[in-house]
This record gives sequence, C-alpha cells and structure tokens, in this order.
Amino acid sequence: MANSIVSMSKKWEEVLAQKDPRVDDYPLMDSPTPSFVLCGLYVLFVTKIGPAFMENRKPFEIRNIMAIYNFVMVVLSGYLCYEFAAAGWFAGYSLGCQPVDYSTSPQAVRMVRICWLFYFSKFVEFFDTIFFVLRKKYNQVSFLHVFHHGIMPISWWFGVKFVPGGFGTFHALLNSFIHFVMYIYYGMAGLGPQYQKYLWWKKYMTSMQMIQFLMVLVHSFQLFIIDCNYPRLFAYWIGAYAVIFLTLFADFYINAYQKKPIRKEKGVLNNNGLMENGTSHKKDA
Repeated sequence: MANSIVSMSKKWEEVLAQKDPRVDDYPLMDSPTPSFVLCGLYVLFVTKIGPAFMENRKPFEIRNIMAIYNFVMVVLSGYLCYEFAAAGWFAGYSLGCQPVDYSTSPQAVRMVRICWLFYFSKFVEFFDTIFFVLRKKYNQVSFLHVFHHGIMPISWWFGVKFVPGGFGTFHALLNSFIHFVMYIYYGMAGLGPQYQKYLWWKKYMTSMQMIQFLMVLVHSFQLFIIDCNYPRLFAYWIGAYAVIFLTLFADFYINAYQKKPIRKEKGVLNNNGLMENGTSHKKDA
C-alpha cells in the first residue's frame, strides 16, 4: 500500500513537471484539490443538503438577485468571448494546428489570464443551480445540468495548469458566446410575462448548443489525423466532452421539442427536465 502511494506521488510529480509556470501565482492553481472539493460540495448541496434545508421552507423570492446575476453573467460572458477572440482566435490563431504559446509575450500572457478567468467563471455558474434549489425548482436540477456544472471547473483546472491557450481554447470561445446569448435570454425572461412574446427563439438556443458541440467535435478530431505540437491527451478529452454533451443535448432536444408532454391528473408536466432561470425554460451549456 505504501509503495503504491509513493509510486502515485512520483507519477504526479512527473505530471506536474510539465505544468505551465506562468500560472503558479494564480488563485486555486497550486493543486486540483480545491477544485475537486468545491465541485464535490456543489453536487452535495444541490442534490442533498439544499433540498433538505428547503424541505419545510417556502421558496425564496430572489427575482431581484437573479436579475443582477443575469446582468453580471451577460457582461462576464461577453468579456470572455471578446478576450478569447482578441487574445488569439481573431489575432492570428489557426483553426488547424494551434500550439500553446508558452512565452511571456503580452499576447500569450493575455491568453493565460483569460483562460484562468474562464475557469473561475465556472464556479460563479454554480449559482444557476443554487437558485433552482432556493426556489424549490428541483425538476430543473437534472443530471445534464449538475454533471455539466460539476465537471467543468475540474476539467479546466488541468487545461489552465498545462495548456492555457492554443487549440483547446476554441471551445471556450464558442461556450462564452453561447453563454452570452443565454444570459440575455434569462435576463429578458426575468423581466415578466409581458416580454414572453420576444422570447420565441428559446428553442433555437438548444440547437445552438448542439451546433457548438458538433463544431468542437469536428475541430478536435483533426488532431488525430495531423501532426500538431499540442498534447493529444487533451484532444481526446475535448473530443469526448463534445460527444457526451452532444448526445445529452440531442436527447434533451428530442424530449423537449419532439415528444408530447406527459400529462398528469393535475395538469401538464414537461417530460424533459428543462432547466429554467427566471420565468422561462433554461437550457444549459
């Protein structure tokens, strides 16, 4: 047992030897443990602790807080999208092989900084689910929602630690844009029923999600047929991530828009586990 622990410790040291020293001073980047702990606490709260706490309480009225949150997330998502573009994808990055620039040039450091902020933003997005729990919208705490939010910070810790830039940031650019659009929708939905007529495009957000993952899948696949100075392990993970979420969102789309809702004696229930924010249905990304 002791030998196994020593062996694992040595292997981890070998892995860490490949880390990017530029992120050594960034918060939460010393070790993946804080990210694992925070994600574990998130899952525990939204599935066990939160519902137990709310069991004998009325749903919290937090519409004003959510309005502020949605506005902040629109600004943050828009900023992330702009910075990923300005730091690389609209500033010389190639859709083909794009290695990580490990230099200390202003452009390379700018990309490192926005990669870390994208990683940190995934913790901020925990509030999406926390708001569901506080409002007792438990049907919105679906497997898709919790799995996505619970895995992204851990995944991106490794991305920022070892490959903060280059090829793997393509999906972050797309994801930031999708979130920018989504939080605009959530903010409008939270303004009240009088704005529902302007929200006819909610169905197309799910289509945008699937197109996003399809683009990421196609983009990552090329690393298996061309030579590129980018760690193939990360290409495998990005590709697997795209397949998993493309499948989950396709299933969600079929249940949400292709199947008829399941009717109960006391009304109509959606059969799709649709995630909502404010007064309208919410799709996650």
